[in-house]
Amino acid sequence: MQPIRQGDVILLPLQQGQPSGDFGEKLRHLTLAEGEVTGHRHRISDGKAGLYEKEGVLYLRVLSDQATLTHEEHKSVQIPQGAWMVQIQREYEPEGWRHVAD
Repeated sequence: MQPIRQGDVILLPLQQGQPSGDFGEKLRHLTLAEGEVTGHRHRISDGKAGLYEKEGVLYLRVLSDQATLTHEEHKSVQIPQGAWMVQIQREYEPEGWRHVAD
Protein backbone atom coordinates (compact mmCIF):
# COMPACT_ATOMS: atom_id res chain seq x y z
CA MET A 1 0.00 0.00 0.00
CA GLN A 2 1.09 3.55 -0.73
CA PRO A 3 0.90 6.56 1.62
CA ILE A 4 -2.34 8.55 1.33
CA ARG A 5 -2.45 12.34 1.60
CA GLN A 6 -5.29 14.78 2.17
CA GLY A 7 -4.13 18.36 2.66
CA ASP A 8 -1.61 18.40 5.50
CA VAL A 9 -2.54 14.90 6.74
CA ILE A 10 -0.51 11.93 5.55
CA LEU A 11 -1.44 8.33 6.31
CA LEU A 12 1.47 5.89 6.23
CA PRO A 13 0.61 2.19 5.93
CA LEU A 14 2.09 0.07 8.68
CA GLN A 15 4.34 -2.62 7.26
CA GLN A 16 4.94 -6.05 8.72
CA GLY A 17 7.16 -5.79 11.76
CA GLN A 18 5.72 -2.42 12.81
CA PRO A 19 3.27 -2.19 15.73
CA SER A 20 0.16 -4.11 14.81
CA GLY A 21 -1.53 -5.24 17.97
CA ASP A 22 -1.09 -2.55 20.59
CA PHE A 23 -2.03 0.82 19.17
CA GLY A 24 -2.43 2.36 22.61
CA GLU A 25 -5.52 4.11 23.90
CA LYS A 26 -8.63 4.00 21.71
CA LEU A 27 -10.02 7.49 21.21
CA ARG A 28 -13.73 8.28 21.30
CA HIS A 29 -13.66 10.23 18.03
CA LEU A 30 -12.47 9.77 14.46
CA THR A 31 -10.94 13.22 13.91
CA LEU A 32 -7.39 12.85 12.58
CA ALA A 33 -6.60 16.59 12.63
CA GLU A 34 -8.34 19.91 13.12
CA GLY A 35 -7.44 22.99 11.11
CA GLU A 36 -5.66 25.65 13.16
CA VAL A 37 -7.05 28.49 11.05
CA THR A 38 -10.50 27.34 9.90
CA GLY A 39 -11.46 24.74 12.48
CA HIS A 40 -12.25 22.32 9.66
CA ARG A 41 -11.54 18.68 10.45
CA HIS A 42 -9.93 15.73 8.70
CA ARG A 43 -12.20 12.95 9.90
CA ILE A 44 -13.49 9.52 9.06
CA SER A 45 -17.10 10.02 7.98
CA ASP A 46 -18.01 6.60 6.61
CA GLY A 47 -16.88 3.03 7.21
CA LYS A 48 -15.85 1.16 10.34
CA ALA A 49 -12.61 2.39 11.91
CA GLY A 50 -10.87 3.11 15.19
CA LEU A 51 -8.45 5.89 16.07
CA TYR A 52 -5.75 5.25 18.67
CA GLU A 53 -3.02 7.26 20.38
CA LYS A 54 0.23 5.85 21.71
CA GLU A 55 3.15 7.96 22.91
CA GLY A 56 1.92 11.03 21.00
CA VAL A 57 1.40 9.16 17.72
CA LEU A 58 -2.03 8.59 16.14
CA TYR A 59 -2.90 5.27 14.50
CA LEU A 60 -5.94 4.58 12.35
CA ARG A 61 -7.32 1.06 11.93
CA VAL A 62 -9.80 0.66 9.10
CA LEU A 63 -11.87 -2.44 9.83
CA SER A 64 -14.35 -2.27 6.93
CA ASP A 65 -13.25 -2.76 3.30
CA GLN A 66 -12.62 0.99 3.20
CA ALA A 67 -13.36 4.17 5.10
CA THR A 68 -13.93 7.71 3.84
CA LEU A 69 -11.65 10.54 4.99
CA THR A 70 -13.41 13.89 4.58
CA HIS A 71 -12.52 17.56 4.99
CA GLU A 72 -14.53 20.65 4.11
CA GLU A 73 -11.89 22.00 1.68
CA HIS A 74 -10.52 18.78 0.15
CA LYS A 75 -11.84 15.96 -1.98
CA SER A 76 -12.89 12.90 0.03
CA VAL A 77 -10.37 10.06 0.05
CA GLN A 78 -11.04 6.33 0.35
CA ILE A 79 -8.77 4.57 2.86
CA PRO A 80 -8.40 0.81 2.36
CA GLN A 81 -8.68 -1.68 5.19
CA GLY A 82 -5.55 -1.90 7.31
CA ALA A 83 -3.46 -0.08 9.89
CA TRP A 84 -2.12 3.42 9.26
CA MET A 85 0.12 5.87 11.10
CA VAL A 86 -1.25 9.44 10.99
CA GLN A 87 1.23 12.28 10.47
CA ILE A 88 0.85 16.01 9.92
CA GLN A 89 3.04 17.38 7.15
CA ARG A 90 5.69 19.89 8.20
CA GLU A 91 7.69 22.45 6.28
CA TYR A 92 10.97 24.16 7.02
CA GLU A 93 11.33 27.89 7.61
CA PRO A 94 14.50 29.72 8.70
CA GLU A 95 13.07 29.83 12.24
CA GLY A 96 12.68 26.02 12.21
CA TRP A 97 10.13 23.35 11.33
CA ARG A 98 6.42 24.14 11.47
CA HIS A 99 3.25 22.16 10.83
CA VAL A 100 1.46 22.95 7.59
CA ALA A 101 -1.83 24.65 8.44
CA ASP A 102 -5.01 24.00 6.48
